[in-house]
Amino acid sequence: MIILVDAMGGDNAPHAVVTGCMDAIIEQSDFEVILIGDSQKINNILNERGFSNDRLKVHHAPDVISNEDSPVKAIKSKKESSMVVGLNMIKKKEGDVFLSAGNTGALMTGAMLILGRIKGVVRPALTTYLPSKKGLIVLMDAGANTNCKPINLLQYGFMGSIFLSEVFGIKKPKVGLLNVGTEENKGNDLTKNAFPLLKSSDINFVGNIEGRNVMDGDADVLVCDGFVGNILLKALEGAAEFFVGSIKAIFLKNLLNKIAALVIKGEFKKFMKELDYTEYGGVPLLGVNGKVIKSHGSSNAKAIKNAVLKAILYAKSNVLEQIREEFKNMEVDDVE
Repeated sequence: MIILVDAMGGDNAPHAVVTGCMDAIIEQSDFEVILIGDSQKINNILNERGFSNDRLKVHHAPDVISNEDSPVKAIKSKKESSMVVGLNMIKKKEGDVFLSAGNTGALMTGAMLILGRIKGVVRPALTTYLPSKKGLIVLMDAGANTNCKPINLLQYGFMGSIFLSEVFGIKKPKVGLLNVGTEENKGNDLTKNAFPLLKSSDINFVGNIEGRNVMDGDADVLVCDGFVGNILLKALEGAAEFFVGSIKAIFLKNLLNKIAALVIKGEFKKFMKELDYTEYGGVPLLGVNGKVIKSHGSSNAKAIKNAVLKAILYAKSNVLEQIREEFKNMEVDDVE
């Protein structure tokens, strides 16, 4: 199993990326990592830690795509960037999964241009994980496609179901449509027209899910357009930061509160772990002809380590094969 990693992508690259990969190599033994990027910078970090392991290799790529770069222009002009080199290596089957914490738009564009869409997929989707009372929820789309059509939401439901079934072993994942109400006739034109498509499909559709009920976990896969999905994701991230900060301030307010904090310290740590994005590492870009994982732009070494370890599960899965099988006979009139 070979995990290709964009060593130069992300706010804390290359140090956090290289360190996270070293930690993953130490923790688990059934895979190899190829770090793609400036070999001198990567090797300097490895030498600083005195790290040497045959399962970690370096592939030189002198250029970098930054967050300020235009996605399309960068992919077409920076052929020797770590991201473009990594995507081309996946296309040539020189690795099983490509992982990057770099420019999201460039990664999406690059995957589309270099790997292409799976036949039948109208638009690939960027997924993300949300915690709930009943376990993880897969949100699709988290920001790749801000303008969607009903067919897109239907396909997100299929791809999300396949991913959860193949990678996490969830039988018949429940699919919900993010909406402003639970009634079938609620919402805008997109959700009103997507509802009957989802309802009449073979997936386990459970109906509309309101924003306030997302964390109840009544749906394993939550579908929406990327505009709404990204707003939901950022709102939940902000709410989590506010809530955790407020709780910590209360605990530190006086001696009695500090004693109370010690009593519930263990449970509070468990709760914090559920809200910590670094525990999840990275999320797949579904619908392209290759296994690609996007990590948070501000990923630290812990997040990269967990992303690599989860990439192994993805690499071992039959997600792509199952999506290809499901979509090869899907009739799509309008693919734009």
